Amino acid sequence: MPPYFLKTLPGPYRLFRGGEIPEVTLAYETWGTLSPAKDNALLLTTGLSPGSHARSNAWSPEPGWWEDMIGPGRPLDTNRWFVICNNSFGSCLGSTGAASTDPRTGRPYRLRFPCLSIEDIATTSRLLLKSLGIHPVSAVVGSSMGGMTALAYGVMFPFEADRILSISAGVHAEPFAISMRSAQREAIRLDPDWQGGDYPPEKPPVSGMRLARKLGVTTYRSPGEWNERFGRKRIAPPPADPFATRFEIESYLDHQAGKFVGRFDANCYLYLSRAMDLFDLGDHGTSIVDALSKLRACRTRIIGVESDILFPVEQQHTLAAALHEAGVESSFVSLGSIHGHDSFLIDYERFGPAVGDFLKD
Repeated sequence: MPPYFLKTLPGPYRLFRGGEIPEVTLAYETWGTLSPAKDNALLLTTGLSPGSHARSNAWSPEPGWWEDMIGPGRPLDTNRWFVICNNSFGSCLGSTGAASTDPRTGRPYRLRFPCLSIEDIATTSRLLLKSLGIHPVSAVVGSSMGGMTALAYGVMFPFEADRILSISAGVHAEPFAISMRSAQREAIRLDPDWQGGDYPPEKPPVSGMRLARKLGVTTYRSPGEWNERFGRKRIAPPPADPFATRFEIESYLDHQAGKFVGRFDANCYLYLSRAMDLFDLGDHGTSIVDALSKLRACRTRIIGVESDILFPVEQQHTLAAALHEAGVESSFVSLGSIHGHDSFLIDYERFGPAVGDFLKD
């Protein structure tokens, strides 16, 4: 039995950028107890690759991707909050995406899946909550792509969330992030085994996915961490092949790529990656400030990391200033973690208080 629940939402569903599919199924997990008034729900939105398994549960004792942040007395305190995390629409870890079967044809959607947007992820998460009788929601918390989703949720559905917490995200992707994801997508699409997106499940584009994951992991951490953690340490004994893995940093990237391949569908990766590039909160108003002014009914907090090269802290500074200009009650926290973009997954000592204080009162 998978650790998640499945909810099929009434269809058809028309996507934000056009196109329609007959139905949407979302995988989700929960922790804590929903109050009789259903006024303590916290929606946790995910980054590109995590699924709904944010914390261990009775069905799956395996630690979740935010294990130390969720639970009794923890920052996402399940003594107070009913935490619900769904695998993003468009993903492949239980929810409907390009790898899912199109009920109209009996075949996988693959590249026949319509263009995916962050707005679709926010909208389907809202539809899931409503199907569970939760409306409005008390808080939306997201990091990376999930931070974009949290901002989109608040702007698209004003007065339906009391708090918005965006971590290591921004109102849009900047050129460096777009260029890195573009290179990752090209690595997949140039793999002969990709076959124009019509590869059999038993033979995915492994080489392309490995390279894409290596490029991704390189942007998720900081140069300072690489220097401190690996330096120029070499593997002993040296391989006979002069181009084989020779440095410990190379071995680490090989390991991360190996873990990812086989777990995540290549086409879903392409769709989610592109959705991040296409997102621009300014599309929801005459300007970024105008769009953010729709958040006046809720409290917000923006958290950034000074060593993040994928979503530089300057982006969060700009976002915080725009929120202030828009008249939104907001606070900004800049953290000095060395772990780069992935700090929110690692540095609980810093992130715990920054998240927990915002959700406490």
